[in-house]
Amino acid sequence: AEAAGDGGGKAKAAKGGDGGAKKQVARKAGDEWLFRGPATYYPKVQVQVVEVVRAVIVKPNQAVKLRARKACTDASGARRLAGEQWLVSRTGAYLPNVDEEVVSTVQAFVLTEKKALHLQATRTFTDAYGQQRKAGEEWLVTHTHAPTHTPDVYEKVVGEVRITTLSNRQFAVVLDPFDAASKRLRLGQKDLRRGPATFFLHPGERLERGIQSVYVLGDDEALLLSAREACTTDDGVRREPGDRWMVYGPRDFIPPTQVEVSETRRAIPLDVNEGVYVRNLKTGRVSAVIGSSYMLAPDEELWAKTLPPAVEALLAKQGRDKVGSTSAGAASSSAAATPKRDPTRVVTYRAPHNSAVQVYDYKKQRSRVVFGPELICLNPNEEFTVLSLSGGTPKKEGQIRSVALLLGPDFMSDVVLVETSDHARLSLKLSYNWHFEVDAKSRAGGDAGDDDAAAQQLFAVGDFVGDACKAVASMVRAAVAATSFDDFHKHSARVIRSAVFGLDERAKVRDRLVFVANRLVITNIDIQSVEPVDQRTRDALQKSVQLAIEITTKSQEATARHEAERLEQEAKGRLERQKITDAAEAEKARKQLVSLQAQSLAVEAEGEAKAAATAEADAALISGQASLKSAELRAKAIRIKGEVDVAQLKAKTEQELQHQKALDELEIARAQELAQIEIEKFKKTVSSIGADVLAEIAQSGPKAQAELLEGLGLSTVLMTDGSTPISLVDAAKGLVANP
Repeated sequence: AEAAGDGGGKAKAAKGGDGGAKKQVARKAGDEWLFRGPATYYPKVQVQVVEVVRAVIVKPNQAVKLRARKACTDASGARRLAGEQWLVSRTGAYLPNVDEEVVSTVQAFVLTEKKALHLQATRTFTDAYGQQRKAGEEWLVTHTHAPTHTPDVYEKVVGEVRITTLSNRQFAVVLDPFDAASKRLRLGQKDLRRGPATFFLHPGERLERGIQSVYVLGDDEALLLSAREACTTDDGVRREPGDRWMVYGPRDFIPPTQVEVSETRRAIPLDVNEGVYVRNLKTGRVSAVIGSSYMLAPDEELWAKTLPPAVEALLAKQGRDKVGSTSAGAASSSAAATPKRDPTRVVTYRAPHNSAVQVYDYKKQRSRVVFGPELICLNPNEEFTVLSLSGGTPKKEGQIRSVALLLGPDFMSDVVLVETSDHARLSLKLSYNWHFEVDAKSRAGGDAGDDDAAAQQLFAVGDFVGDACKAVASMVRAAVAATSFDDFHKHSARVIRSAVFGLDERAKVRDRLVFVANRLVITNIDIQSVEPVDQRTRDALQKSVQLAIEITTKSQEATARHEAERLEQEAKGRLERQKITDAAEAEKARKQLVSLQAQSLAVEAEGEAKAAATAEADAALISGQASLKSAELRAKAIRIKGEVDVAQLKAKTEQELQHQKALDELEIARAQELAQIEIEKFKKTVSSIGADVLAEIAQSGPKAQAELLEGLGLSTVLMTDGSTPISLVDAAKGLVANP
């Protein structure tokens, strides 16, 4: 069997022997061992190769989890028990022993400044940092322990923990904080951590309400605080559990762990006509604060004042009509459509002009009347008196609800059924003008006071409309019952007015009816319609009315016909006179027209002659001017053509000169560049050959000749072709050896 350098073979002895290795080892039947490479293994007959084992590659930030199949000693020399697990984190190839099996490959966790690892011990052991961990214990591993961490076999990764960062405007309260000295959690305690700070939450720690921002209080803000346990505040005051106090701005505030922020309060800005209801928590007393900005005290809270639904609907409607009244059928729908009132605000009602509003104080058991125009502010124990009035025609009870009682003058209408003495039943539609008798001071507006009996008397009758209409109807029915139909039809107004207002000492009808109970005064009665209820009476009345209408119509037709005839004769006379006048005016106009035509013909003849003479003169002038202008233009054209020819010749000459000059410059530049190229070529040739080589080349001829002569045994030789004369003087100098 071939065993690679990073592997080996697993062999098993079928029976006793030495196993076939170079080093003879006694093996028993069933023994297993590992043959490590690189090598060639030849098993004996009694040895069985079970498998070829490959090495496990351990990369950086990795480890191999191993488990002992039986008691053995690992590669580091540590004794392992059967079933025990351990890690091998050394980088490189690792060949498991025959008694070891690979469970898995474990990846290391990279720890940074913003990430930590939450671990839990599955059994008691000592971790990689020398700390003893008990079963079930949880702890945190950060980058301060190691840049990477490989979980041990007895470590369970619960999760990654992100760093908690607090800015300088934040703080956090940690519940059950970790004590670094004792390595334990302080259960039931709290730790306040102010920013700027960064930290990891240890296992078991948690933030109360997460990361919180510093409370920034303006000059109109405050915090309501309550003590959870006994403590001493920053200002040195001792607080007991349950104490309530306030911290006022402007300032920054971070509450200690013993203090709870109940709420943030702001000063309530109030105008002159605005207010809030405030309740004292110690005494329970409710008061109204009106007209100035107010900050609640620690033992105070806003109190919500509830009102009946009918009053709520009237208050919501007061901005949409003039008196703040509503019908019973529309109360629920209007209340649903309007925005909800703030119950802590002081209830206000704008009493309209010439009205009265009654307010009842349930605590003092008395009422007050306010005359409009006035803004009414309710105290905590006060309520409006809601008026339920009759409405419609005929009047029905409970149709109108209102807070304000209008003082008039105004009118109301009603339908009254009466029966005459001859049993003719009639339906009368009556309108009454009414008002309340109130002095001028009260009509000016303001509070009438608690003891103003006259003002309180206005609200003595709950439904003054229904009461007045019933009283007047009874009077009218009594008077009509004693009158025949014919008499009542002729004198209905007198009968009704005398029945309602009565007669004075001079038998004249009075002008008013006063209801003493509530000071209501009726000043006039208008009979809008009288309709018989019985059909026969209605037919007879209709016939008499039609007969009267017919007589009146015929009389009016005769009068109109006579008037039309008179107007027709007058119109004919005016028409004839107008015709004569128009004929005279036409003759005058015709005479004037003939005169104007004659004048027009004379002017026309004179104008034609003058126009012909003027046209001939102008034609001659224009012809002469045109000839002169033509001559000038021809001369100017000749001059312009000559100038253009000269300019063209001059431009052509300049272009030729510039062209020749450019050619010369190009030729000169070319010659210079060729010369420069030759120079550069010679320089590069000389530099490439070298000065020494050139010197050797120069000396090579004479030197070779000298060496040849020396080889021939000659010191000097003079050679000639026989035709060239030789100067003996110069030759002798050459033959003489240099010293």
